[in-house]
Amino acid sequence: MSNAFISFFMVFLGGGLGSMVRYGIARWLTPMNLVFPYATLTANIVSCIVLGYLVAIQKDLSDPLRLLLLVGFCGGFSTFSTFSNETFALFQEGNYTYAFINILVSVVVCLIAIYIGLMIGKAINL
Repeated sequence: MSNAFISFFMVFLGGGLGSMVRYGIARWLTPMNLVFPYATLTANIVSCIVLGYLVAIQKDLSDPLRLLLLVGFCGGFSTFSTFSNETFALFQEGNYTYAFINILVSVVVCLIAIYIGLMIGKAINL
């Protein structure tokens, strides 16, 4: 097996596991009929803690394990953790302008992208 196949497989496996954990949190909190999206918030917070821990110890992880956990699991669990880690790194490096631009553009542009997707979906389903 090639290294590329193993790398993609590890991301695939980790992503599936992370998605299952996120879904489990949603299933656990959904019966509470909460108005605020606590399940998503919980998944984002837990994923950020997990990713922060993994970033701290990543030098002790093999490449396949790093792909499984950091890229796959945390990516499947919540891409918000990746966004937060990258933004935090910008702050740590003193790139405050880029950090704030990343926050603003990510939130505003993604909200606009949701709106565009909804409009396309409605237009197609006329």
